[in-house]
Amino acid sequence: MSQESAEENYRGVFNNRLGFGRRLAVIAIDFVRSYTTPGAPFYAEGVVRAVAQTEVLFAQARRLGVPILHTRPIYHPSGRDGGLFVQKVPALRAMVRGEPLAEFDPAVAPLADEIVFEKAYPSSFFGTALAPTLTAQGIDTVILVGCSTSGCVRATAVDALQYGFRPIVARECVGDRHPGPHDAALFDIDAKYGDVEGLATILAFLTTTEREDSAPSGSPGNR
Repeated sequence: MSQESAEENYRGVFNNRLGFGRRLAVIAIDFVRSYTTPGAPFYAEGVVRAVAQTEVLFAQARRLGVPILHTRPIYHPSGRDGGLFVQKVPALRAMVRGEPLAEFDPAVAPLADEIVFEKAYPSSFFGTALAPTLTAQGIDTVILVGCSTSGCVRATAVDALQYGFRPIVARECVGDRHPGPHDAALFDIDAKYGDVEGLATILAFLTTTEREDSAPSGSPGNR
């Protein structure tokens, strides 16, 4: 039996980088209180940590005018609009309009002018107008934050790639219930569907982009 690591096994086939494009948006996936309230069905300490890190990213993105779009799961009280997904994960049926746990965590809640997409399935793209909304704004790169890493974040990364957007997952800004699925999902995304980057790298890129965009015409920094 081979003793090589996953990294060694994938090397040379699945280690290419997509990199950042020219116009970015942040997609905040399902940062609702059910993930950050102790005792709630989906509570995860990893998500609580991700929220704290995402506050830093949000502040920078808003300062620079980078769009932030949000998603959250919302279902009819019957759960019928959740189809087989709700059958597979019955706790989702509590995510109905007016339920406090279905509201956004206040630390990363949308501002009044930020778009919120309500969804019934893992991918933020499935059954929503997210893709055409991004396309209409000329977005080519999506920075993904949110939860859970192995569920809705991974599904959104896969669909982002399939819709022609560059998915960049902010490592410190995504979270899950357990480190095993979290780490496996990050490895899988980074290998096949997008780039997983540290928050410091993303913030540095945003700062560099701001400097280049503000450079006078004809200067070396102008793109």
